[in-house]
Amino acid sequence: MLNLHEANIEKLTFRTALVSKALSEIVVQKYGGSSVADIDRIKRIASRIVETKNSGKKVVAVVSALGDSTDELMSLANQLTPSPPTREVDMLLASGEQRSIALLSIAIHALGEIAISFTGAQVGIVTDTSHTKAKIVEVRAERIKKELDKNKIVIVAGFQGVTLDEDITTLGRGGSDTTAVAIAAELKASCQIYSDVEGVFTADPRIIPGARKLDEVSFEEMLEMAATGAKVLQLRSVEYGRNHGVPMEVRSSFSKESGTCILEESQMKEKAIISGVTHDNDEAKITLLGVPDRPGIAAKVFGSLAKGNINVDMIIQNVSEQGITDISFTVPKDDLAKGKELVEIAVKKLEAKGSTYDDNIAKVSLVGAGMKSHPGVAAKMFEVFAEEGINIEMISTSSIKISCVIKEEDTVKAVSALHNAFNLERGSA
Repeated sequence: MLNLHEANIEKLTFRTALVSKALSEIVVQKYGGSSVADIDRIKRIASRIVETKNSGKKVVAVVSALGDSTDELMSLANQLTPSPPTREVDMLLASGEQRSIALLSIAIHALGEIAISFTGAQVGIVTDTSHTKAKIVEVRAERIKKELDKNKIVIVAGFQGVTLDEDITTLGRGGSDTTAVAIAAELKASCQIYSDVEGVFTADPRIIPGARKLDEVSFEEMLEMAATGAKVLQLRSVEYGRNHGVPMEVRSSFSKESGTCILEESQMKEKAIISGVTHDNDEAKITLLGVPDRPGIAAKVFGSLAKGNINVDMIIQNVSEQGITDISFTVPKDDLAKGKELVEIAVKKLEAKGSTYDDNIAKVSLVGAGMKSHPGVAAKMFEVFAEEGINIEMISTSSIKISCVIKEEDTVKAVSALHNAFNLERGSA
């Protein structure tokens, strides 16, 4: 039996070995908008990058736009029209990262190191043609490798790429995460994601002060957390990391403390029943009323949404009565306006009775690999909601996740109650 001191040493040795393996020769570090929000923060990040290089690593830094500049640029476009052309939106938004990479490179030069900045197009981040939500199809990293071999620090604009027709594209909210992981995969490097949080927590620490930082979490759990509202990593970046075996760590730009390692499940020492409670207030619910209940109807409805590049999350179809049914589903709030247009067209074509829309909802989820072998989690979750007087509108499950749609105003109460009920606070593990 290990005493507490020996257990801590074992834990530290495990994490050190993991991180040492991850940081073999090349490290890709991603810095979010909050990390480069002003000149002082850019200087701090430049120092951290130089420090990493001086430790013997080759460094690629992927950088987001400064602070809230992406939102500010989008606001300018919306002042001209509520529906700007997506190609021009990408051309506009991509300019934000160009400022960041140039300033960071200048800051590194001021510290006596040589850095070179590149846009996504310049380093061969090739995407499909889905403007504002493009997916990476290829990374041509020859130029990055060439500059690393010259002992330079390479700075790359996150969030953007280029189509085969040389049109600028962007990768959607949080896309710099995916840029970093994709480059790391191509370079066979590790990837550190730096932001304003210290890692992955058992809940959003901004609303749950007692939330606990996790030392490690599996790719499977991180996928579910990202999909259900955890903003610390973009979902596609986690998918990319898992599919290409990229060692990942989530860390704070403002701290030297270790963060959260994202691991294959087989590498984890133990599996908690519940790893975290997540929430998402950025979804809306659409309901088609009185839809004819016959084969092919759902395919037509969701096929049109897919063609419109709208991602559908939870779906519920009521039991058919007299040959008609209701279909409810959730979409990102940002896609609600476009979703309404497509749904109204579907209502007419299908001769449905109508549709309703609700953007006052939230999705609250429990995520944990231990659910696979511990029954009763769903029952306990529903009991907690009942005790708090929270009505459940939709339910979705997987082997390691349970999600419920509730009213948005109940979000904090729901997350807090679940966090307490499953003993996730600091000091409970």
